[in-house]
Amino acid sequence: MTARAPARGSRWIEGWNPEDEEFWESTGRAVARRNLIFSIVSEHIGFSVWSIWSVLVLFMSPEIGLPFTAAEKFLLVVTPNLVGAVLRLPYAAAVTRFGGRNWTVFSSAVLLVPAGLACYFVQQPGTPLWVFLLIGATAGVGGGNFASSMTNITTFFPQRHQGWALGLNAGGGNLGVAAVQVVGLLVIAVAGSTSPAYVAAVYLPLIVLAALCAALFMDNVDSVRARPGALLEAAANRHTWWISLLYIGTFGSFIGYSFAFGLVLQTEFGFTPLQAAGWTFLGPLLGSVARPAGGWLSDRLGGARVTAWTFVGLTAGTAALLVASAQGSFAGYVAAFIALFVLTGVGNGSTYKMIPAIFAREAEDEVTDGGEAIAAFARARRLSGAVIGIAGAVGALGGVGINLAFRASYGGEAASGDSALLVFLGYYLLCVLVTWAIYLRDSRAEAPAARPEAEVTRA
Repeated sequence: MTARAPARGSRWIEGWNPEDEEFWESTGRAVARRNLIFSIVSEHIGFSVWSIWSVLVLFMSPEIGLPFTAAEKFLLVVTPNLVGAVLRLPYAAAVTRFGGRNWTVFSSAVLLVPAGLACYFVQQPGTPLWVFLLIGATAGVGGGNFASSMTNITTFFPQRHQGWALGLNAGGGNLGVAAVQVVGLLVIAVAGSTSPAYVAAVYLPLIVLAALCAALFMDNVDSVRARPGALLEAAANRHTWWISLLYIGTFGSFIGYSFAFGLVLQTEFGFTPLQAAGWTFLGPLLGSVARPAGGWLSDRLGGARVTAWTFVGLTAGTAALLVASAQGSFAGYVAAFIALFVLTGVGNGSTYKMIPAIFAREAEDEVTDGGEAIAAFARARRLSGAVIGIAGAVGALGGVGINLAFRASYGGEAASGDSALLVFLGYYLLCVLVTWAIYLRDSRAEAPAARPEAEVTRA
């Protein structure tokens, strides 16, 4: 089937093949970039709504009739994190059933529910914690947007550009975490620390805009429809679970630290909401910007090599955080925390870049052994999309672990986050060993496929 752009008035593309150089240069590149832009817009808003409670909890105090403890606030930020992680798998599958454009419209519009509920109930003094936990659970739909967006964008770009495209898509989405914290800072600076409703209200028109842009400017790709059993096939592949373990360490750390950073500063140093909000946006901002850099570096140096060095850096950064904590050094603590954010951003990009490279290598090996080239690389793309969904879901659970560890650590007699940091340090060391043993010890596992799919197809 010859690849073609969508007909006027249509939002379905049939025969999409970005590996075809002629099609990519004449039509594919422009269509792919248009879809990438509005995918980023939708995912950005989704991340903001997903992480909105990391900001709203900073406002919760006896002064506004919401006198929750630090442990209760950590539980509140864990809830959307957990729901968002669970939703990632069905969201990724939804793209393959309903189409990228159609699902983006829906997944954007449904964000009105958590934003609207948050806007109303944070103005009601005496509202019990369980009500906020339910509202926080609805905010988890914003976390699902990541998986559907990444699965969709993977289809638009050729394998050689996927590190850059996935990094840009994810980085733009991750910026939503920093953006909502900047909104919180501005609200506190302008309206004071007793007006959390304004934070949620800002996003109501933006959600409507994101849904309209997706409806008007995005496309559905026929080839994104997965064959039945794609997720089961991916689940049976050992690389799915090694990648998921690594992604817990990179993205799990990024989202977990993003949700927890403000509360950690409030608990560790006794910060006011304004003081906490003045610092919390920096980490997610720099981590989000670093994600495309991780994909770009991986396109050139290899995803596994970049990932391994990232975990070495995370280990050193966590050790530095422990030292700063022992010394009571605010400057050292914040500097080390921000370094962790940057490293998780780089690792997010490099880990995701590993996925298509691993399955492209498997496809090349299958062709070398006498397999049919088109079928082998089609399977590689199908598995890559499925693994992105699974790894995204499992990796996001790492954020839940981060916040539960901090909650347990600060709830102890010492009221310190050090015991949580020791657990994180051990996990990063484990990830260094896994990356080296599985993907670096065998140089072929790290090397990109020697022949792009397009070349094999034309051979």
